[in-house]
Amino acid sequence: MLDIKPDHLPVISDASLTVHAGEKQDWIPKCSIGTPIINSTARWFENSEEVIAFKATFVDMNDMNLLNEVLEKHKVSIFYADSPSNPLLSCLDIRKVSELCHSHGALVCIDSTLASPINQKPCTDSRSRSCPSFCHQVVGGCVSGSENLISKICTSHYDLGSPLVPNAAYMIIRGMKTMYLRVETQNNTALKMAQLLEKHSLVAGDLHATMKFVDSLKLPYIATSFGGCESLVQQPAVMSFWDYSAAERAKIGIKDNLVRFSFGVEKFEDLAADILQALQNMILDLCSHTPKLTSCG
Repeated sequence: MLDIKPDHLPVISDASLTVHAGEKQDWIPKCSIGTPIINSTARWFENSEEVIAFKATFVDMNDMNLLNEVLEKHKVSIFYADSPSNPLLSCLDIRKVSELCHSHGALVCIDSTLASPINQKPCTDSRSRSCPSFCHQVVGGCVSGSENLISKICTSHYDLGSPLVPNAAYMIIRGMKTMYLRVETQNNTALKMAQLLEKHSLVAGDLHATMKFVDSLKLPYIATSFGGCESLVQQPAVMSFWDYSAAERAKIGIKDNLVRFSFGVEKFEDLAADILQALQNMILDLCSHTPKLTSCG
């Protein structure tokens, strides 16, 4: 059960501030519900129960019956989820979840970092975002919601002692000024790239063939963030989910050949040419080991 001890509450993430604020109100946290969320956040929910004495229940984001069952069984304080999820882009029915949670007295917090504030502004009690994802070179996060809720979160924020340093605040303000232009370009590039790759005779490579593809790319940096001027690429199976077993990764849909691109503001033609040459290198590498593949003809 979620009986938070303020003197033991570590500084972790924006969502922790949302939960901590509830400790000072009448709706004492008892149980929080999460659905597919970024790996580091999921790990915190799983490993922090003994530290701050709460219980987190994970549910399938598409199973409304299970969500309702958990809401009825526990006194839930807050529902927290990524939507779109990272890296699979699964989207939550936010309106349906909000109606169900509110009917049981639970708040809803949606982390829409991956969509950015340009593409999505969830109508929920609170919204959290990671600032480094769209304003690089800083470490920070933000949470938004009603004035009543945010004022309580601010009070807890002062208690936790984790304000932004002036330079980080400046970098975020500077990044926000060009965010719309960058996200608009990224959206256009991602759509055109998806349309291009739909027509490509792709090869379903294994873990090592996919690593060959990623290593063959010349323009994107290999990194786990997204939203900057430079394109980034990562292979979740060996990066953000490296500590999961193959069976655990398969259970949550993280395939060995999954690649996540976070396009920047480079010219589409340059990015497309780079991806196509990397695919060709991967195919040649596969053919050298498996000459009977159709693509090797």
